[in-house]
Amino acid sequence: MKKLVLSLAVLVSFLLITTRSQAQNQDASNYTIAAGLKFGGYEDGISGKYFATDNVSYEGILGFRSHHGVVITGLYEINQEAFNVPELKFYYGFGAHIGAVGKGDYQRFNGDDEYYSSNHILLGADGVIGLEYVIPNSPIAVSLDLNPRIELASGPFFDIAPGLGIKYAFK
Repeated sequence: MKKLVLSLAVLVSFLLITTRSQAQNQDASNYTIAAGLKFGGYEDGISGKYFATDNVSYEGILGFRSHHGVVITGLYEINQEAFNVPELKFYYGFGAHIGAVGKGDYQRFNGDDEYYSSNHILLGADGVIGLEYVIPNSPIAVSLDLNPRIELASGPFFDIAPGLGIKYAFK
């Protein structure tokens, strides 16, 4: 039993040292997961981003609208270095959203608002194109993007809005 405990302790120590060494050798612009805030033309909310590979990420946004609305958005994104700056990434992708908005004006970014006399479901397809900058020697990432959206359940109509994000990045 003592040999088993000692072997496990050595194995765990080795894994921790190896993981820490790899994390310290990572470029400042590379992170695995980040969490933060997203301010957009449609909703403001909480966002999370996970890199499955060096250039493929998944982003989720829990957005809150006026009139007691909430929207969940999921995005698949391709990321690549922009302008030969390792901390700056160009990204583009697609996804979908689902949510609900209460009685009132459904605000569109182009100003062509629509009034709803009751609660409505939101469901549609999303796109994203933008830039993300990881501040050197810090865990902060800032992004600016455009989010085209096709609303199907309450539409159909097309809309596009800017988005600003700030995230805390974890290695």
